[in-house]
Order: sequence, then C-alpha cells, then structure tokens
Amino acid sequence: MLASVSMVPIRVIRTLPPTYKIPDPLPWAQLVGPLAAAEDAVARFDERLAKSPIRDGALNRTHFTDACASLWLDGELVHLEDLVLHDAGMDVRAPTHELTRAHAVLRARRRIADAKPDWALSTTGLASLRGRGEREEERSNWKAGERSFKLEEDGERDDVDLEEPISAIEADSHLASAFAAVDAANARTERRLADETRFRPERDSLIYDPDWDEEGRLDHWRDVVNQTRGLPPTLAGAIAADAWGVIEPLEHTPWLGRLLAAALLRDRGKTRSHLPCLHAGLKSIPRERRRPRDVAARLIVQLEAITAAAESGRKDHDRWLMTRNLLARKLAGRRATSKLPALLDYVLTRPIVSAGMIAAELGITSRAAQNLVAELGLREATGRGRYRAWGVL
Repeated sequence: MLASVSMVPIRVIRTLPPTYKIPDPLPWAQLVGPLAAAEDAVARFDERLAKSPIRDGALNRTHFTDACASLWLDGELVHLEDLVLHDAGMDVRAPTHELTRAHAVLRARRRIADAKPDWALSTTGLASLRGRGEREEERSNWKAGERSFKLEEDGERDDVDLEEPISAIEADSHLASAFAAVDAANARTERRLADETRFRPERDSLIYDPDWDEEGRLDHWRDVVNQTRGLPPTLAGAIAADAWGVIEPLEHTPWLGRLLAAALLRDRGKTRSHLPCLHAGLKSIPRERRRPRDVAARLIVQLEAITAAAESGRKDHDRWLMTRNLLARKLAGRRATSKLPALLDYVLTRPIVSAGMIAAELGITSRAAQNLVAELGLREATGRGRYRAWGVL
C-alpha cells in the first residue's frame, strides 16, 4: 500500500531587482588616465565638427554605423547597406527582425540628436523613447487644439483666433482642408482618451516578466545619474551607461542606455555638435574586456569606448572631408542647373546610395542618376554589375 504523500506548498522565491552604487571614494588613481583621454578626444572631435562644412552629412552617417554596432554588441549582424536601403524604403527583401531593431535604434538616435540636449533625459523624452509617450502627446495636442478652436456639435467654428475674416478662410480650400484635418484629429484623440485601457494592453507573460518593475528600476537609474552632477561629464556618462547595464530598467531595450549616456554628454555641455557613438566605441573593445566584475574596471572600459568613438569619428570625418574636396573639383565650370552639387551633398549623408535613392532624392530618372554617378566618379561599393551602390567610403 502506497504511503500518503503530503502536499507541501511550493514557495516562489523572487529575487530583488539589482542595485547600483557608485564607488565611494572613486578610484581616481585608476580613472584619471582614461578620463583625461576621453575628455580630450571628445572635445577635439566636437570642435572639429562645429566648424565642419560636412557636419550634417557626417552626423547622419554616424547614426547608421552606431545603429549597426548596437546590434553587433548583442550578437546580431545587420549589414550597413541593408539598413540604408530599409531606411529609404527600398528593401530588396523582407526586413528581418534584427534589421527592424537596428532601424529602431536609428530612429531613436535621430530623435535624440534633433531634440534639445535635455529632452532625452526628461520624463517626456524617456516616455517617448520607451514608446509610452503617444497617449500623453495626443492628450497635449488635443488640449492645444481645444484652446485654439472651440468646436460645436455641428462642426462649426464658434471662436477662431485669427485676424482674417471667416469668409476669407472658407474661400481658401487649403485652410478648409487643414481645419477638417484638425477636426478629425481632435475627434480621434477624444475617442482614444475616452477608452485609454485599449492602448495599454496587458503584457504577455511569455514575453515580459510580470515582476520586472520598469518604473522602479528607472527611478533607481535616475537617482544614480543625479548623483553624478558634480563629476566630469565623460565620467558621468560612463557611470550612466554602466548603471543601465547593471540595473536593466527596460527588459527588451538594452541599447537605450548608451544612447541616454550619449545624451547625458550633450546635456552636461561636453558635446554641442554631435551625439557620441558609444555603441561603435564599445565595439572596438575586445569582448573579454567589456564586462569585468570590478566596477572600476567597467568604468575604465566605458571611458575607453568614449575615447575610441571620438577618435574613430574624427578620422572618418577627415577622410570624408578630403574626399569631398577632391570631388568638388569636378564641379568647376558646371552650369547652375547641374545636379552634381546636389548629388555630392546627398552622397555625403549616407554610407552608400543606389540609383533609385539618387533618383528619388534629386527627382530624376534612374538612368540619369547613373550618368551623374559616372560624371562625379563615385566609388562602387558592391562589386556587382547589377543592383549596384556607390558611396564615399
């Protein structure tokens, strides 16, 4: 006869979220060398870009390389040309999951670089970068539209804060269509605000850990960043990037921490002309040195990554500028209506360009684009006879 087995309840042990503590005191003897090198390299590169004639093009190119490097650090390979074509909407095949993630990094970098220096670290900026700011933005837009236009139930405008008379506005078809678009947007936003729960669905427990307290971890990371107020900017950025890797505030967005660390350098006034490429800099560090257990060693690695990113960016910028000056000689004697100057400016904003991309940008045919490429003498990057691409490498 089998003995009865008593049912003992299983106790689920939940681990506490990781915490991060800045070393007190900081190991200045180990940090002073890498810190001085990082401060100097970042300052030199930022000053070089401040007066550069190809600043916008160089920055746009670095967005692509840093996005690919972010996936490379996670063990995924995304080809640079695939990301460029995907961004232009000219994919030659269905985009992979890795390519979609790289494009998300690219969009986030552009948003941070185009916004004010303190936007990314603000509450609104973090919510937007996390994908949580859509509802708050729609609510603010709805309130702004409500202040500008007092709409009645029949759709007529009861109070319009414009100087010209209503009859002149109604006669203008463009303004009438604009008002209709505003009305539609307000109505759509009102419907969404009336049912907010639809836009915050429950997360799938197979994908998201229900015990992963994102808000609490983000608050902890913000506290760490606030403790770096009196430290040099590059050291503060290194601590912010290292703390993000330890705390892991967002379960599925590990790359956002380095973008926020780069934004911290802009917010502290260290970089005024560019957004550092910390992913590309960390890529140059050997894999066995990237995640040491010692906090001081990890901070040294982050500082070395900042230095490597700045030095690599400065070398690339000088090479692109020299190539641009050489190609600009071929523009002498051209007619004022020539498309070659526009092609030269465009090719400096992308790592590679195809005939379709050039045709869409300049408003010409693909055959004309290939003729312009031959006249300018751009370097072919694929080595193929068909589906070719060119660029300033």
